[in-house]
Amino acid sequence: MTGADFSENVWTGFWEGNEEDPDVREFTLEIVKGTRERLPEIDEIIKKAAEHWSLDRMAVIDRNILRAATYELLYRKDIPPSVAINEALEISKKYSTEESAPFINGILDRIAHSAGSVPDKKVKK
Repeated sequence: MTGADFSENVWTGFWEGNEEDPDVREFTLEIVKGTRERLPEIDEIIKKAAEHWSLDRMAVIDRNILRAATYELLYRKDIPPSVAINEALEISKKYSTEESAPFINGILDRIAHSAGSVPDKKVKK
């Protein structure tokens, strides 16, 4: 997500010393590649949902968590929206600041609702 070339060497280097299940590696690669392929569109969606925040004002880790989770919300119909959002929040709690989880949650909630991924909670009469 840094804009640098994404090569087999980068991918191999990332996993060096980590013995993850091959399914985890494949899933991760799908998320990274899919997010990178649709980055301009994803960034526009995040900009619209992040009222009064520009992408360059966001912490790098928060911006990239938002990007991957937005990709999951919009393009991975096999991942329930609540799971995509919850995973993003867990990652933010582990790797970002205390304020990040509510910030990320608000933006992803707006994105999920605007994409129709989350049913309206209002009771119909």
